[in-house]
Amino acid sequence: MERNWLVETENNERIDKYLSKNSDLSRTRVQELLKGQLVFVNGEVVKSSYKVELGDKIYCDIPDNETIDVVAEDIPLDILYEDSDIIVINKPKGMIVHPAPGIVSGTLVNALLYHCKDLSGINGKIRPGIVHRIDKDTTGCIVACKNDKAHENISKQIADKTCHRTYLAIVAGNIEHNDGLIDAPIARDTRDRQKMTISDKNGRDARTHFHVLERFKSATYIKAELETGRTHQIRVHMKYIHHPVLGDEKYGKKLKDFETNGQVLHASELVLIHPTTNEEMHFEAPLPTYFTELLNKLREG
Repeated sequence: MERNWLVETENNERIDKYLSKNSDLSRTRVQELLKGQLVFVNGEVVKSSYKVELGDKIYCDIPDNETIDVVAEDIPLDILYEDSDIIVINKPKGMIVHPAPGIVSGTLVNALLYHCKDLSGINGKIRPGIVHRIDKDTTGCIVACKNDKAHENISKQIADKTCHRTYLAIVAGNIEHNDGLIDAPIARDTRDRQKMTISDKNGRDARTHFHVLERFKSATYIKAELETGRTHQIRVHMKYIHHPVLGDEKYGKKLKDFETNGQVLHASELVLIHPTTNEEMHFEAPLPTYFTELLNKLREG
């Protein structure tokens, strides 16, 4: 749903306050839209600290508040670990993490509702138990929480950067350096709402560390560790340094001679502190078959 405003009087209010006063949107809802980079002023994404000026044209891209009935579905899960607080899944390629308008079945949430019966309710009935996401065509480790105490604890670990996530990827071309840090802010692409982009003006801090594991004739096998967790972060950062993830049609291109069904990206390791026992836990998801087959093909030259 699109909403538009024109600032018609001299003003120096923060945009979150201005919108909550001049619309039926609550301050909390406005903050959510700003955090999601769905508020534009004169065509540019703005943050909550922006102060409106006379003549500003404000546009909000408000997601439809569609009611979604989420049902439990008997979908097999590759469970790496489970107890009364958390469940760690090796997510397959092609599985979306949670329902959204137009997508009501076949998601990880549908499967979890059938398997667990009890999930934390902090994120509402569309995203029960979900504290972080990985993209539809990214495979590997993802943790879900079974109660609100565990959810709040793991969420804080993610926010405090004490929950560590490691990814494996095959990217285009040969990366010259063995190790590197990509430090480039990420924002939603104003020209394509389905994509993210590098933006010094409106982007949020984003840092990806990478280490080269193996080089091939025209590709590089890398390990990547997230210091932050922005949407599509590794995919956007690798495109930014001109080494897009192989098979990534959104930020690179589809492979012609090998079917990957999307980006060759795998969440291989997850390290967190257990919310009840305070024990450090280390989970690993083995490489999917398609990934190892592509590695073998590249090694053959």
